[in-house]
Amino acid sequence: METVIPTTSTVLSSLLRADFTTQWRNRRSVIITLIVPVIILMSWKGLIGVVGGAFVLANSITIGLFASGLMGYSNSVARDRDKGIFQRLRVAPTPSWAIMASRLIVQLAMLVIISTVVFIIGKNYDGITLTPSAYFFTYITAVICGAVALSLGQMIVGFIKSPETVNSTTRLVYLALILIGMFGEINHAINLRRNQGPSQLSDMLYNAAHWSPYGTVKTVLVTSMNPPTWDNHTTGALLLTLLYTLLFTTFGIKWFKWNSK
Repeated sequence: METVIPTTSTVLSSLLRADFTTQWRNRRSVIITLIVPVIILMSWKGLIGVVGGAFVLANSITIGLFASGLMGYSNSVARDRDKGIFQRLRVAPTPSWAIMASRLIVQLAMLVIISTVVFIIGKNYDGITLTPSAYFFTYITAVICGAVALSLGQMIVGFIKSPETVNSTTRLVYLALILIGMFGEINHAINLRRNQGPSQLSDMLYNAAHWSPYGTVKTVLVTSMNPPTWDNHTTGALLLTLLYTLLFTTFGIKWFKWNSK
């Protein structure tokens, strides 16, 4: 009897169906991932007149992207690896790249969902409206910039094998990015709006926030919401974001093990 080996496209489509089904069954975790950016968006309504609607939207989306990439993607990979799911998949005639590609495509879909939810609540609750081209451009850059969050999650799950340690590490990294990003940028923006000279501590926080992965993603998203303002500074932020992605991906692939032994 002749053995029929499935094509790569068939294998990838089967993996995608399985991963999307798993994501749907774990929709409670999806809701939890959406909670933080939604809370930030709604609680910052009073800051719109100070820092601008695009700033609030961009920070909310950035928080959601890192929540999905760090606590969503990395924890699910660590959990499935510990259960031996990856080992069983590799026994089948499945390319290794297809296994990870399926996971990443599901997460990229999550990035689109997060952006959509933020846009809807931003319009209906905060009264922030963008042009159609700005919405489209922001979707594109959100997917591109979301790759840095996924690659950071990949690096962490590659370096650490224990799912419990991956969970605690991603939470710490996520919290650090949010604290540095939000408070450094907001403090600087408020001081500029009030025509107050920033202190030395404020400058340090701003520089750390502005050139961190959080800051570069936020910068690109803010400008994407007003495409005519795109300049060399934004291009530099985008290039640095891509550099972060390349660096994290390189180490994430180099360190990653298919089992937790």
